[in-house]
Amino acid sequence: MAERSHWFAGGDAAGALHSPATVRNREPILAVLKRHLPETGTVLELAAGSGEHAAFFAAAFPQLAWQPSDPDAAALASIEAHRQATSVPNLRTPLQIDVTAADWPVTVADAILAINMLQVAPRAALGGLMRGAARTLTQGGVLYLYGPYLDGAETADSNIGFDTSLRLRNPGWGLYDWRDVEAAANADGLTLVDRVAMPADNFSLVFRRAADLDADLGADLDNRRDLE
Repeated sequence: MAERSHWFAGGDAAGALHSPATVRNREPILAVLKRHLPETGTVLELAAGSGEHAAFFAAAFPQLAWQPSDPDAAALASIEAHRQATSVPNLRTPLQIDVTAADWPVTVADAILAINMLQVAPRAALGGLMRGAARTLTQGGVLYLYGPYLDGAETADSNIGFDTSLRLRNPGWGLYDWRDVEAAANADGLTLVDRVAMPADNFSLVFRRAADLDADLGADLDNRRDLE
């Protein structure tokens, strides 16, 4: 799903890949996560890539079960290699998950993370992500997104250039305006509770699942059955 050209072989085990951006952004991301992740529960990381974030954050939150995932076989191998090398006890074996699928192998999570995913994923991934988060998150659960976004007239020049370069490489890629991401989240019962400017013209977007969404989803399912 994501662009892999910025990964390099490396790490403490065969098959482990390295992304230089991980070292640069993990501490700023950690600072935001400390404000929003629950004290206990399960965190599902989507598009976990090389697995370096998963190993780092799992170690930083030992009270949380950290479930990494990715649709790509090479990424899954790298995540597992980093898991074996670090031996972080709460870091689970990676799962293959395509966010556009109607069902995910993880059915319940207290938080979901997707770091640098949307801009290098098919456009269907945004809707799939929000529908999956609505299905999977517990009441009040957190959806955390990190990456570069467009911001109307306030968009950084670097992000305009990055958006153009992505679309030249793949017409299905490109940056989203963060307001469009918020609208997609709202449509599935997720509310933006924090937007944090991050280094290198990135943003953290933090959403929460509505506490009464279970009843809404049940009513929607009943309505669909009535139409069948």
